[in-house]
Amino acid sequence: MKIALNPKVDKYLTDGCMRCKYGGTLQCKVNDWREELELLRQIVLESGLREEIKWGVPVYAHNGKNIVMVNALKNSANIVFFKGVLLADEHKILQQQGNVQSSRLVKFTNTKEIEKLEDVLGLYITEAIEIEKSGKKVELKKNPEPVPDELLLAFEEDPLFMNAFYALTPGRQRGYIIYFSQPKQAQTRGKRIEKYKQQIFDGVGLHDKYKR
Repeated sequence: MKIALNPKVDKYLTDGCMRCKYGGTLQCKVNDWREELELLRQIVLESGLREEIKWGVPVYAHNGKNIVMVNALKNSANIVFFKGVLLADEHKILQQQGNVQSSRLVKFTNTKEIEKLEDVLGLYITEAIEIEKSGKKVELKKNPEPVPDELLLAFEEDPLFMNAFYALTPGRQRGYIIYFSQPKQAQTRGKRIEKYKQQIFDGVGLHDKYKR
């Protein structure tokens, strides 16, 4: 199988997603996980998925439908399955981030961990493709936590932002949720989320000292 490499992904592996102030610098977290990300990239490409860049990170699609995403967080390199909740997960490797209902991810902290699960990941990707082909949908339930609709919408429009939010400590997540939920007007809630989006990408809590 001829693997089609997207040069935009090569740039991501060099400069990062460019969503925060560290993009293109030595402080970018992609630099800490480049080897792991490259290995995950190769494993996903073996499945024949189309390699794209969305939200600044590598996303792999089948017939225009997102199947998996590869990205870096502060403490790990990850592969994210957009409809991971529908996977059988026989090997119990998938993790849920916060209250996210649909996607699931696998975190790695070195290449040996990835190599150990290479065949398993291949099977999971194949299963994810078949689920998408079948047209099966995730039946979303009303979120049990008081997460404002505007924040859920921001997550839907930007999965990378969702990942950054749920990478925060539970206390920091709760602080933002309370603050974002306070205004009565939806427009004001949306403005608050937009104002603090960069701070969330940088892993900083609402009341932490922050230098832009």
